[in-house]
Amino acid sequence: MRFSKRAAPPLDNLADLRAEIDRIDAEMHALLIQRGSIIDRLIAVKGTSASGSAFRPGREAAMMRRVAERHRGLLPLDTVEGIWRVIIATFTYVQAPFSVHADISGGDAAMRDSARFHFGFTVPYRPHPTCAVVIEAVAASRGDLGIFRFDPRGAKAPPASEAWWDGLVGEGRPKVIARLPFIERPAHPAGTPVFVVAKPLEDPAAAQRDWVLHAARAQGWTPEAERALQDLYGEVVARATPEDGAERLLLAVPGGVGARQLREALERAGASVGALDETGSHAARFRV
Repeated sequence: MRFSKRAAPPLDNLADLRAEIDRIDAEMHALLIQRGSIIDRLIAVKGTSASGSAFRPGREAAMMRRVAERHRGLLPLDTVEGIWRVIIATFTYVQAPFSVHADISGGDAAMRDSARFHFGFTVPYRPHPTCAVVIEAVAASRGDLGIFRFDPRGAKAPPASEAWWDGLVGEGRPKVIARLPFIERPAHPAGTPVFVVAKPLEDPAAAQRDWVLHAARAQGWTPEAERALQDLYGEVVARATPEDGAERLLLAVPGGVGARQLREALERAGASVGALDETGSHAARFRV
């Protein structure tokens, strides 16, 4: 049996298509240069080059949502997200240079992948042995970020030996500003769930408060207290080994739930809540 060969496209069509690709590439490069010129003006107007105040986690989350919503065609969303993350992070770095400090106590590979996917290769990557060291490195910096992984199973996860979130408690201490990835989906190339911490943002409006995190110490934490938290649409994000009979918890609740409302709901359920300190906030998870 003879098989006929598929006819090759006319050379002039191939040449036209390649020329069109070259034109689009040149236009994309020109737009990046144009974006850079606007960043120059931002630096002059805002003076961010020395302050580390260029982070806008709420704006970044909104941008990534728009990218996912408008995307179509053959190019994988993974690639598009990665390109946009590199553009956003690199231009932020140009405005105010920073490093990303990573807790690698659970392994370096996943954290390095997360840092490179979300912040690119221009931003320096600094590995550290524990969450506490990461938090202190951020606290001592002019405007660095820290990333550390957590188990989104929350209460079902085994307790950590230390309540690392205690390092976020107090005025002027670093706070959670984002949860990555912004776009969640199965088989995400950098899908390890991580919190991003930074010094308190100079502009409170730059924060995104869809979810607010609280460090809590509670006596008598029972299934009833767990259900009371769930009734507020909250969750236990992490727990540490109990100390002096008190549970040490990191709680996440919707931004509309205040600390007083949270405390009262838990105490009605039988939990005696001692310390309850806000440790940051982040945008709502956007799933594809």
